[in-house]
Amino acid sequence: MTYDRLVCANCAGPVSEGRCRVCRANRERLQQEGPFGGLSPMALLTMIVVLLAAVAFVAVQQTA
Repeated sequence: MTYDRLVCANCAGPVSEGRCRVCRANRERLQQEGPFGGLSPMALLTMIVVLLAAVAFVAVQQTA
């Protein structure tokens, strides 16, 4: 999720504007995370397993 749609619970302003120290802290934290920073480790593991299963399925289909 991007911070431009988040509303701060402290000042009720958009987090992207950084009106209060809570907004600025959350904006900084969200900018430091990578594209998969918000995903849980279990979600990342599930994505990797699904990707490997898809690659294996394609490989089996090509040899048949």
